[in-house]
Amino acid sequence: MYLEIVSPEATLFSSEVDSVVVPGVNGEFEMLKDHAPIVSLLKEGTVKIKTHSQSHLVFDELHTQVVPHFDDKKVLTVKITSGTVEMKDNKVIVLAD
Repeated sequence: MYLEIVSPEATLFSSEVDSVVVPGVNGEFEMLKDHAPIVSLLKEGTVKIKTHSQSHLVFDELHTQVVPHFDDKKVLTVKITSGTVEMKDNKVIVLAD
């Protein structure tokens, strides 16, 4: 499935992923390939991106490449303060503040 994390300033992440865990307002939840379509508000927390490799580029608000933080060998984490998430047709878009 494909994930994009977008801030008002720039695209922070854009790549194929295995799964993504987001901090929903009613609790954390995970989306995998072929998940039912969903739209949800997000609260402050961590987006956890599970990948099959570490070869992803991550950008900051000024669109300069930054070193991603991996909790383990295959989980990239991105801190957000709030936002929304939409999943449809195996594409996840996180609009992050």
